[in-house]
Amino acid sequence: MRIRAALTVLTAALAASSLAACSSGGTSSSPSDQPASGAASSSSTGAEDALAELQDSGVLRVGTEGTYAPFTYHDSSSGDLTGYDIDVITAVADKLGVKPEFSEVKWDAIFAGLEAKRFDIIANQVTVNPERIEKYDVSDPYTDSEPVVIVRADETSITSLADVAGKTSAQSATSNWAELATESGATVEPVDGLTEAVAALKDGRVDLTFNDNLAALNYLSTTGDTSVKVAFDLPDQAVSQALVLRKDSGLLDAVNQALAELRADGTLAELGSKYFGEDVSGTGDAADGSAESGQD
Repeated sequence: MRIRAALTVLTAALAASSLAACSSGGTSSSPSDQPASGAASSSSTGAEDALAELQDSGVLRVGTEGTYAPFTYHDSSSGDLTGYDIDVITAVADKLGVKPEFSEVKWDAIFAGLEAKRFDIIANQVTVNPERIEKYDVSDPYTDSEPVVIVRADETSITSLADVAGKTSAQSATSNWAELATESGATVEPVDGLTEAVAALKDGRVDLTFNDNLAALNYLSTTGDTSVKVAFDLPDQAVSQALVLRKDSGLLDAVNQALAELRADGTLAELGSKYFGEDVSGTGDAADGSAESGQD
């Protein structure tokens, strides 16, 4: 898998860099060794300060779409923001000793909002990939899934990835699904999310849409929509989702610890069962390449 290979290369590069730094300092303890120790201490102190500052504020500001069922959406009866991701980040915030405060943002503007410090963290089924690992603080994964292709119910010409070439696919412009559609030879028609993608599909404006199997199956089961169907899935491109913070936020270790505790105490499994009928949290191991999508 491309993501697994990229993460392996990244890990090897970091290890090589660490060894090079150690060799330059010699094998014996000396004053030249002290900056590394001081840097580690400073990093630890910085993380403690960041968490203390967050706890003093009492609020974890969260960026999410609010339009991506069953992960982040509004309950049709109460109108309340809810979903798997909303419950996960609420549980994480509780572990951190704060309350979540949500900002609803369209996907294509969500990373800009994070960088502009409109919120502290994104909870929106964000794909883990090498580019995001390099640019942001990316947590350990909390969901595993795989891509599917959705087509009109009467569509018979699209049954495999090879059939996507030359077709038009409705996708969020900056999503990993748009990238996958483009790599597969399709022309991308920009939309805001799955609901708009399905609408474009049903209207005949596009031929297909890529998305997460959990979102697709939830849509089909909750709407009873028989005008569209899952044409095929891509289990060899299984993916994972994570929370995303600004680079060097100082909060990554605390967030990962919270996720580890939620996994250990069964909370993640319970939330998976609530929304999908099973635990979808995977191993939570970002180092072995299992951390790779969802919405985008």
